[in-house]
Amino acid sequence: MARNRRRKQNTTLFLILASIALVLFLFIRNDNPETLSAKPDQLAPIAFTEPPADAVIQIQRETICESVQPGDTITAILGHYFSPAEILMISRKSQPVFPLSNLCAGHPYQIEIENDNFVSFYYDINKEDQLVIKQQQGDFSVSRQAIPYTIKVEAIGGGINSSLFSTIGQIGETSELAVRIMNIFAWDIDFIRDIRQGDYFTALVEKRYRDGNLAGYGNLLAAEFNNRNQTYYAFRFDDGGTDFGYYDEQGDSLRKAFLKAPLSYTRISSGYTKRRFHPVQNKWKPHLAIDYAAPIGTPVMAVADGTITQKSYDRFNGNKLRIRHPNSYETTYIHLSKFARGMKKGRRVRQGEVIAYVGTTGMSTGPHLDFRVFKNGQAINPLKMKSSPAKPISTANKLAFADVVSQRQEQLRIIEQHVIEILTTSEPSRN
Repeated sequence: MARNRRRKQNTTLFLILASIALVLFLFIRNDNPETLSAKPDQLAPIAFTEPPADAVIQIQRETICESVQPGDTITAILGHYFSPAEILMISRKSQPVFPLSNLCAGHPYQIEIENDNFVSFYYDINKEDQLVIKQQQGDFSVSRQAIPYTIKVEAIGGGINSSLFSTIGQIGETSELAVRIMNIFAWDIDFIRDIRQGDYFTALVEKRYRDGNLAGYGNLLAAEFNNRNQTYYAFRFDDGGTDFGYYDEQGDSLRKAFLKAPLSYTRISSGYTKRRFHPVQNKWKPHLAIDYAAPIGTPVMAVADGTITQKSYDRFNGNKLRIRHPNSYETTYIHLSKFARGMKKGRRVRQGEVIAYVGTTGMSTGPHLDFRVFKNGQAINPLKMKSSPAKPISTANKLAFADVVSQRQEQLRIIEQHVIEILTTSEPSRN
């Protein structure tokens, strides 16, 4: 037993001496600079271990570009992302902005997706505005916004060989631009009867680009049309009214009380005369109208503001519309294939508004529009009718308008010189 006690004392003493020796060693090592293994600026870099691939959060974005198909509803388009209750909520929020029941086949839309989750929906309501639906923190925002276009102003022009439409196509533009130019000068130029080879036009037009692609035309800022050596100008200007207008270089409005023709026609198949042999009744009788030959379905426009006083059908006239205009004028449109939507007795129509479509109903030998004009109840020749212009530029805006004309005419003159050079080279003699 005494032996065990002595052994424990020796062990304790040994541990105490060993601890003292270790403390002395560490103290001496730390106190000597030469014993340091590395200086602070020589410390080895800390190595970080890259997390496994499945631990990295990857954001996947996708944009789906489609067009509304016939019969599509908002449920068919967004039903993959939302429950019926959420679709109902979206529809209710959209109602005062744009009713989703008015989605039109052929109109484009985009759906933006992030990690298979809905982010936003863009639908083109028309060429100007789009519907935007976004999901934010579990709620939906709905707005109507202008489509973001990049606008570039370009000068174009060309010489007429056969028609404005063919010339527009030859210079790489679309028929939409031809229609725009025709509508501007419709009060002064009959683009079927008046056009001659050697006529020419120039125009300054805004071209709208979307995602780098041409998406149509914006405003037609100015245009010039030389018809039979007479030059007509049109300058777009806002005179402070409810809308812009087109004016000539003197500030007179191009808009007249009556259009020169109610449609874009192929030819005049029968003129205004007191004596014509009727092709169906086989007898001589007055034809107090102008017959415009045109394909079935060609849009027919109201030649002036007015109110529909008759919408009817009979076996002689077929489908017929009569419109009452200011200053005791009336016009009739006969042998129509059908009426435009919403046309009814008592409805007011605007000049240039499509009211019906060319047909061959009633006593007719082929598709055409029988167009008649009455003044104080008496028939008059539509081709000889004189039409008074609308209001000219206001006195307050004459100086501002003059500045616009000066700038636009200089731009038109540059392209005009180029067009004339081409015409002079190809057609030395003009009609």
